[in-house]
Formats: sequence, structure tokens, C-alpha cells
Amino acid sequence: MKNFFRKVAFGIGHNEEVPSDPLNWALNQLDEVPEFSWKGKILTEKELRGYYRDWVYGDREVLRKKYKDNKTLYKTHKDKLRHETGQKFWESLDIAIRHNEAINGSNPVLTKLWMFWGNFFAISEKDFLANYSTGPYQREIIWPNLNQSFEKMVYDVTTSWAMIHHLDNSESVGPKSISAKQEWRRRKKRPATINENHARELMELHTVSPKAGYTQEDVIQLAYIMTGWEHKWSQKKLETGNVWFNSEHHQPGKKNVLGKEYKRGKKTLAVVIRDLVNHPNCRDFVAERLCRLLITDEPTKEMKQPIIDAFKKSDGHIPEIHKAAIKVAFEYNDKYKKFQTPENWILQVAKIGDLEWPPSPETMASYELGFEPTRKQRMPERLLRDLGHHPYRAKQPNGWSDHSDDWMSPELLIRRLVFAQRSYAFSKLENNNEEFYTKVITKNFDNPDKIFNYINKQDSKMRKKRDMNVLLFNHPEFLKA
Repeated sequence: MKNFFRKVAFGIGHNEEVPSDPLNWALNQLDEVPEFSWKGKILTEKELRGYYRDWVYGDREVLRKKYKDNKTLYKTHKDKLRHETGQKFWESLDIAIRHNEAINGSNPVLTKLWMFWGNFFAISEKDFLANYSTGPYQREIIWPNLNQSFEKMVYDVTTSWAMIHHLDNSESVGPKSISAKQEWRRRKKRPATINENHARELMELHTVSPKAGYTQEDVIQLAYIMTGWEHKWSQKKLETGNVWFNSEHHQPGKKNVLGKEYKRGKKTLAVVIRDLVNHPNCRDFVAERLCRLLITDEPTKEMKQPIIDAFKKSDGHIPEIHKAAIKVAFEYNDKYKKFQTPENWILQVAKIGDLEWPPSPETMASYELGFEPTRKQRMPERLLRDLGHHPYRAKQPNGWSDHSDDWMSPELLIRRLVFAQRSYAFSKLENNNEEFYTKVITKNFDNPDKIFNYINKQDSKMRKKRDMNVLLFNHPEFLKA
């Protein structure tokens, strides 16, 4: 049952006791959302959006115009602006906060589920969002909602600045709205048109999934409902203003989504979200994704049903959904082992191997705005890029894959081998002994002798401590949970 601690969290550290009741250990972490355990400064989403605004405005409105005839000077001043706005630092700081919570926080099971929801409601690699906004979006929108309802989480995600910008909802204007009739549109040949991105993803990725059988017309009608939800735009802030509901951009009249009629207005979005999250296909979709995270690539109906039942009975209360998922994972723990994604793997390496990871709050606090971050300060984002799994830089809005096959290519496995060898540099000197490896292997694996025998079969040259890391962290038992 020791495998369970890696399945639902990140393993047991060498100084931690192995819980005698694994299931209750996990369930007791799901009701309350603690403060982050990071001891350093944590910037707010609004503060970081301010730096994003300075970057966008400075580049677009100042540098491009000032140096339009001199590409060399433009590049020089653009690089300077990157440092003045912290562009190469903030995402590493947020990853450090994220990884510290997984390794040193009081609720590692909740943290793993937080990472799941951050990927479920992904912000893909676009418009420098990863540099400034995706980390704080996950901290301020996803994290506080982990003990709320799924309905509230979906609404808060849908109306967040990061998601509105990511999926272009500010560009969606009703063709029969007040704004559509304005003279400037005719003069500039810019008719009012809807953008379907946000509406499509709200149904496809965030609620009912394509199994609900929605049509293109349903997407259009939902896009009409969502018109008006946008960021405030001004010449000074450009697209970085707060989210608001612009009634002049909202499509008037009734709309029909999945056979239900909706009125016009700001409050309609909340109503349609309530209906989407209470749709049977939404409950099934959430259950399938959770089972795929914790158990197997191909969840069965029997696996999903307890989660679906908990969702329905609790009216989508996320702690109850989580508890049901953890219980199912516990039930199937001995029957299925899931190949771990690179980020989950590296967090287990750091936790079980007691690595000096992530960079300390003191290291990150020494960063000076206007200067290039040090190698250590940039290590979090660089390391995750090297592993091929940067959590804030998914290539598509559906986030990173939760199918094992997508992480088992020779190239991605070689990257793990390379980091496992490099991990020796993060090891603490006092842990470089046989006693340490014996302790962590015994605490985290039900069949420690199998791993000991594998390591001990290697010849003496391979028994260097850095090679012990390679052998342990890439053992098949370690790669799966």
C-alpha cells in the first residue's frame, strides 16, 4: 500500500513517518485549503498583470514606434524591457511556490489535485501569459476553489482575466449589439462578430465534453451569451484592464443552448454554467479525468460511478468529489499503476530523494528587478522545459496529456535519465550513504528487496552515488504509481 502515497501525492520523505492509515491520511487533507507554505514574497495576480501591462505597452506603443527603422536598437531595448518587467523571473518564482507546496506543504494530496485542476482549466502558451499570469491564475483562481463547488470554480475560471484573454472573449461582440450599430465600425470596416473560442472550450474542455452531443449552433448561442465579458481596454493599459461586463457588446435577445432557452444579460452566464456543470456528461467527464490521473488511461464505468454519485449527491462540492476519487484510487491501488508525468516524477524525486529543491525563498528574494535572473533563479522553468513538461506552457487549451503513452517516448525517458544523474548536485551531503537509500526505498515501496537487488546487481563502477540516483529514480517501480 506504500505505492498509494506516490499515487495520490509525492511519496514519503526520509524524515517522515509512514502513515498507518493511508486512506484517512489522504482524505483528511481535502476539506480545508491552507495558506501556501512558501516563506518568501508572493506577488498577486494584479501586481504581476501590472508588469505584463508594462511589457505590452512598452514594446507595442513605445519601442516598436521609436526604433521602427533600427532593428538592432529595438532588440537591445526590448531585452532591457524584459528585465525591467521581470519577464524571465516570475514564472520560475511561481513554480518554486508550486513545488515547495508539493514537497514541504501540509496537504500534498490536495496539492496534486490542485495541479490536476490547473491543467484541466489550462492556459496554453500564448501572449507571454506563462511569463506573468498563469502561475498567479492557478494560485488565486484554482487554489481557493478547492473546497468550493465545481460550479463556482468553473464560473471563476470562466470570468478570470487570464482565461478571458487566453480564449479571446474580449474580441467577441454581438452582431446585433449596441456596438454593432456604431458608425466607426462601418468607417473602419470592422463589423461586430463573435469569437467562439471561449464558448467552445467551456463546453468541450471545462464541462460537458463532446459526448454531450452539442452542435455548432449550441457553440454559437453560448458565444452570444458570453459576449460582453471582456477586459477593460484603454490606451494606457491596453488589454490588461480588469474583467467587466460590457453591455454594449452583448448580443440581445434570447439564446438556446442544449435545448434550453436563456434570456439576455450579465447574469445569464452564471445560469448557463449552472446547467452545464449539472449535466450528466459533465459529471462523467470530470470522473473520467480524475480516474485517468490517479488510476489508468482507460477508466471503467465502475471506477467512475462513485465519483459521479458523489458529484451529484453533494451538488458538485469539490472536497466530496476529491474524496470519492481518492477512495476509488485506494480501492484499485494494487491493480493499476499509472506512469507518472515528468513534473509528478520530478516532485517525487525531490521529495523522496530529499533534494535541495526548489530554490529557497532567500535565493528567489535576492532577484533584482531590471537585472537578468541568476542561473539558480531561472532553474525551475528551465528544468521543466528540459523535461518537456512546463506546467504553464501547454501547447493547446486542452492542457498537457494525461495519457501515459504521450510521456514514454525514448527522448522523454532519456531526459529523465539525464536529470536523475544531475540530481546528485541537488543532494544533501549527509544523505550520500547506503542508510539513506535504504530508508527511503523501504518507506516508499512495498517490494523494496526487488529494488535493492536491482541496484546491487550493478558492478562497483555503477555504485557511485550519482548512479544510485539514476538507478533508483528510473526504476520501473519508481516511474509508475
